[in-house]
Amino acid sequence: MINAVWNLEKIHTLFEQPFFELIYSAYTCHKNNFNAQEMEFCTLSNIKTGACPEDCAYCPQSGHYKTGIKKENLLNLNEVLLQAKLAKENGAKRLCMGAAWRNPPKKEFPKVLEIIREVKSLGLETCATLGMLDEEQAIQLKTAGLDFYNHNLDTSEDYYSSIITTRTYEDRLTTIQNVVNANLNVCCGGILGMGETRHDRIQLLLALNQLPQIPQSIPINKLIPIKGTPLEKSVSLDPFEFIKTIAVTRIMFPTSRIRLSAGREGMVDETQAWCFMAGANSIFIGDVLLTAKNPNLIRDIDLLKKLGMQVPE
Repeated sequence: MINAVWNLEKIHTLFEQPFFELIYSAYTCHKNNFNAQEMEFCTLSNIKTGACPEDCAYCPQSGHYKTGIKKENLLNLNEVLLQAKLAKENGAKRLCMGAAWRNPPKKEFPKVLEIIREVKSLGLETCATLGMLDEEQAIQLKTAGLDFYNHNLDTSEDYYSSIITTRTYEDRLTTIQNVVNANLNVCCGGILGMGETRHDRIQLLLALNQLPQIPQSIPINKLIPIKGTPLEKSVSLDPFEFIKTIAVTRIMFPTSRIRLSAGREGMVDETQAWCFMAGANSIFIGDVLLTAKNPNLIRDIDLLKKLGMQVPE
């Protein structure tokens, strides 16, 4: 089914496969398209924190919730470059810069463009997630040297309004179209464990498959319930369901990087190992992901060595 034209029924059939059969198929697909011993390191830099006007139910940076996150201004260039240099020294290939905005403010946008130019000059791939973009902003980011733009769909279109009301699903699709039109690489994925059903996860994967450009990078996040957000008491998603979703993603997107993103801090090593076998071949390194905890580099390197995988230099 690797070369299938995907629809809901075919994706559902994949999910219904016995666990080991599905993992075997995903691992075979992974080995046919990547070095299965290779893991890509990326680092996420929070360049502007808090007071976001969006009401994403999972996000501690939303101005709608009391989570103890304080508003901070855009980091200056030197602060970002220090983070970028450290990321590169630790083996990161890409620096992803995130800002808690609905869309980039006109006053701050030139500063972001300068940051991207300077980070790019260090020899790192650059990625940014700055909220919604219009066509001109996307073109300016491309001209500045941005390689990837991250704009997740988060969940299915049907479940989306249960998670976010300040921005529509169509808004997200419009931004992705603007990114594609600017010849930027698309980084787009979702968050699992927000109370959605398997059918929602299937719909999300189909929506990713039907984007105007197949995402070269697909972050799969496991919800971190944050106190003060509407999802703080969410029940954790079954690990096998999470691993199966990674496997189905690999089979549907055989040549995309699948990044095991938020939620790794709460995973045992065995769960991460199964995710790697199922096709996840990229992780964020660093103690913090925006505002949430992330496994430290020593733990990540130790796990990769236990698995006989390559440690990026």
